[in-house]
Amino acid sequence: MTTEHRIELRQIGSTGLTVFPLALGCMGMSGMYGTADDNESIATIHAALDYGVTLLDTGDFYGTGHNEMLIGRALKDRRDKALLSVKFGAMRSPDGGWIGTDARPSAVKNFAAYSLTRLGVDHIDIYRPARLDPQVPIEDTIGAIAELIKAGYVRYIGLSEVGVDTIRRAHAVYPISDLQIEYSLISRSPETEIFPVLEELGIGVTAYGVLSRGLLSGSTPSAQGDFRAYLPRFREENFAQNQRFVEELKQIATTKGVSPSQLAIRLVRKLQSQTVQSFETKL
Repeated sequence: MTTEHRIELRQIGSTGLTVFPLALGCMGMSGMYGTADDNESIATIHAALDYGVTLLDTGDFYGTGHNEMLIGRALKDRRDKALLSVKFGAMRSPDGGWIGTDARPSAVKNFAAYSLTRLGVDHIDIYRPARLDPQVPIEDTIGAIAELIKAGYVRYIGLSEVGVDTIRRAHAVYPISDLQIEYSLISRSPETEIFPVLEELGIGVTAYGVLSRGLLSGSTPSAQGDFRAYLPRFREENFAQNQRFVEELKQIATTKGVSPSQLAIRLVRKLQSQTVQSFETKL
């Protein structure tokens, strides 16, 4: 990384873990937005690490394991440059369908074993359930990850897309490093209840979807297999209204001499800084 773009690392929550303020989300490298190219994906990971990005985010269910194996290839000679955030618990069928969530303690340890193997590493930096399993108390799930920490397989515990009650209960079992949650100029609901609780408990935020899955940057679903085609924000009844907002954003960005994407990220970070001090954006 050159001195021209050296950016100060920041701490996630009160855990002591420091990261570059932008993370790289790798989900789209395993087909969620259409066909992906492994060589291009690996080159992207290498470019991000060379720039100074430290955190790579994946899920063991992205491409039913493909994403972890891809990251394992990319990190073969540079594991020391990357922190790995891994989500688990979402289950998929052979045809790619979604068939539920499993966050039982035994499943947690089983998922971790496979992730470690696919990634080719001896530990995961942040391990988190992808969603709440309504059949399993969050205390049991967090307790299982805490045992993995004690055994040296995991360093920190994160959460993803859960509410205030779950955050409090999880944090009471073991300190939570961060909550991964969608947050953008048009998805601001976390500001009301969730962000204040995170600030109170000293939990960081890893915000994803800051460009509203491409809506704010002018990217729309076009490739076969792009799951965004099923999202309400891109459907005809909502898209026209959303486009009016995007056009206004473009006009403001032009007056500032920046791109709409740069402005959207900048404004999100400014809005968030009013509620949670430890904040990271995942692109």
